[in-house]
Amino acid sequence: MIPSITALRMSGARNRAELPLLVLGPSLGTSATTLWSECAAGLADAFDLTAWDLPGHGHNHTVPDEPFTMGELAAGVLRVVDDVLAERGDVGGSFLYAGVSVGGAVGLQLMLDQPDRVAAAALLCTGAKIGDQELWTERMGQVSASGTPGIVSASAGRWFGPGFLDRSPEVGSALLQGLERTDDKGYIQVCGALAAFDVRDRLAGIAVPVLAVAGSHDVAAPPAGLRTIADDVQDGRYVELDGVAHLAPAEAPEAVAGLLRHHFLGEEPSPGEDSTVRELRDAGMVVRREVLGDAHVDRASAAATDFTRDFQEFITRYAWGGIWTRPGLDRRSRSLITLTALIARGHHEELALHVRAARRNGLTVDEIKELILQTAVYCGVPDANTAFRIAQQALEHDQESP
Repeated sequence: MIPSITALRMSGARNRAELPLLVLGPSLGTSATTLWSECAAGLADAFDLTAWDLPGHGHNHTVPDEPFTMGELAAGVLRVVDDVLAERGDVGGSFLYAGVSVGGAVGLQLMLDQPDRVAAAALLCTGAKIGDQELWTERMGQVSASGTPGIVSASAGRWFGPGFLDRSPEVGSALLQGLERTDDKGYIQVCGALAAFDVRDRLAGIAVPVLAVAGSHDVAAPPAGLRTIADDVQDGRYVELDGVAHLAPAEAPEAVAGLLRHHFLGEEPSPGEDSTVRELRDAGMVVRREVLGDAHVDRASAAATDFTRDFQEFITRYAWGGIWTRPGLDRRSRSLITLTALIARGHHEELALHVRAARRNGLTVDEIKELILQTAVYCGVPDANTAFRIAQQALEHDQESP
């Protein structure tokens, strides 16, 4: 059963037929326009953008009577893409594709079933297998019993990274309201397609360039699954966005737009930005706030002058976006390394700040004590003596703070 898919044009440029066609796929429970609209603003000058909605989701009010597979869903998407290509005067042509979660699964299916049609793909917050049969059976039971409004609270916990709803309440509210309005049967049918979807043993057959983008806080599609995709396809690249959970285009729209422009067009970042594009600055600000605290970052930003502002942006982009967001070490380990380096080099003006950051990253007071004792042997007793004094003051200040 090939389901009916609704396509939505998201770019209004008069010359859009001259631009490469980029097809944007949604996540389960979302409308494509709400999920992609902010990110699309950073893409519309470079691509002819077409998004699509799942059955019973967003602008797609049709729900088939029979269940469908991921292959059939991908076939439905290809039908509407073919209509768009025909309007562009490019019947049967190829296109670029970017999809989130089930939208990413559709991208994988398209590349496997129609290898000549997708020229390059970006797969975000997805997997070659997402969840398991037990998870989807339970989810379908929940929606059957209480409807999509009954899963809004749990979905909010899966969808968004730490602090996102506080930073962007309007975006978060629009996405959750979209979930409430999703047709129960349409949602359940997509769950059924996901339950049967598993192409892990076929990834090596994908030859087109693939960008796999993970959110570091994504529990629905953990980073390991995206890393596997990047490793197993013939031409894959992996990027992890720290502080992001399951809806990357909504949570980090500028970062995702920069990644897509770099992947599809080969665009280099603007002068002064690292080659992982604008997401370094945006992701860096997220992790900087998480580690150092809003109060410190707000003070530093407010104190920036024309003379120091470029340096503040450099630190956010390079240290926090380029280093602290790397997947190789957890934040506890990074704090241990940072404290040791600060003590060894005598950078006492930064030590109190990073002692408090280490507590946010999960280090206990006893672990900080043991670290400083270790530095007494390898860095010197005077350095450790100063470190103990500064660390004690910082820890006492934290205890006194409300």
